[in-house]
Amino acid sequence: MQKSLTGKVALVTGGSRGLGAAIAATLADQGADVAISYVASADKAQAVVETLKAKGVRAFAFQADQADTRSARPLVDAVVDRLGKLDILVNNAAIVVQGKTVDDPELDTAGLDLTWQTNVMGVVATTRAAARVLPDGGRIIFIGSLLGGHVPFPGVADYSGTKHAIAGYAKGVARDLGGRNITVNVVQPGIMPTDMAAAVRDKLPDAIMDLHPIRRIATLEEVSALVSFLAGPHGGYMTGATLDIAGGLSI
Repeated sequence: MQKSLTGKVALVTGGSRGLGAAIAATLADQGADVAISYVASADKAQAVVETLKAKGVRAFAFQADQADTRSARPLVDAVVDRLGKLDILVNNAAIVVQGKTVDDPELDTAGLDLTWQTNVMGVVATTRAAARVLPDGGRIIFIGSLLGGHVPFPGVADYSGTKHAIAGYAKGVARDLGGRNITVNVVQPGIMPTDMAAAVRDKLPDAIMDLHPIRRIATLEEVSALVSFLAGPHGGYMTGATLDIAGGLSI
């Protein structure tokens, strides 16, 4: 049986670890050739590439700092040069600075400014670069966060703001590219077993977990499966959507 993404080329930003690596693996399982980007973890990125190649697909890692918007176009061009085209963009790379409220005198404002630069302006730059080369029927998938629309605990105002901004931006991009049958959607996970979420996850009071109708955190495989669906042929009539995958926390 032919896999649903055979012949497609995907770029997963921030694909050297965590959810990005899981998404890259799931897309490869469906037959896609996969490029990942990373900032500094060259060894981890290469390990992911070797895992992807073992699945029988082409795979490459490219160094690119998403905080530097000038890196977006060279990244996309490098993917097209090496793999021949780009069909699927997964905007996964992001950073988080959290734990302090906006009135805290020790607030890391420089880190928060970098969060906006990376999570918003870097994503915008990558999307613009990819839009030039995506074919009709291509896919753009943004990895947002449940915190983009629902904030059940303090200390995440800026991160929440960046993800809310991306959700709004994605709707505009969906409208802009709809005439080319390019779908654009946002996947908003809740708490996951990633390094990024560790600071919050390890301190969650029972009261927060009690807000989950399904009283556990998401698995990376559950989230990456949703991304794979949106990237595949059965996701062709869904665009401009913001999809929570958070165990019902936003109910």
